[in-house]
Amino acid sequence: MLVATPYSNDEICQHFGHAPQFKLFTVEDGKVVESVVIDTVGSGHNALAAFLADHNVDIVICGGIGQGAIVSLAMAGIDIVPGVAGSPDKAVKELLEGTLVAGAVSGCGCGGHHHEEGEGTCGCGGHHDDTCDISGKEGKGGCGCGCH
Repeated sequence: MLVATPYSNDEICQHFGHAPQFKLFTVEDGKVVESVVIDTVGSGHNALAAFLADHNVDIVICGGIGQGAIVSLAMAGIDIVPGVAGSPDKAVKELLEGTLVAGAVSGCGCGGHHHEEGEGTCGCGGHHDDTCDISGKEGKGGCGCGCH
């Protein structure tokens, strides 16, 4: 099994779509046998979901993640454990022990504040004008995050 965490400054990056790196953990027989940090090759939920699928990731442990990223990962067959902060190593250890607690999905990962033009955390840049209906709430973004 391969577990990934969005990674920045030795912590789980809280903005999935803007993660500069991912830390990948190879798990065999319930134990981590290898971990490696790799640079991403883009940003935004579609690019990162494809990137993780290309690396055969099975599970993503993450912090803030938007609806568009959730859908993209699901379409790639990747499970998620959202709302996790802190050490990636500790999170994976807890996952394997069955004690990792997922937090609430925080929408777009913006921490409750709104972004100006070009600053959307979902990877769309916050510039789309079309309106989308995600989980019954009206939003702009065209990316499925509903936060713009």
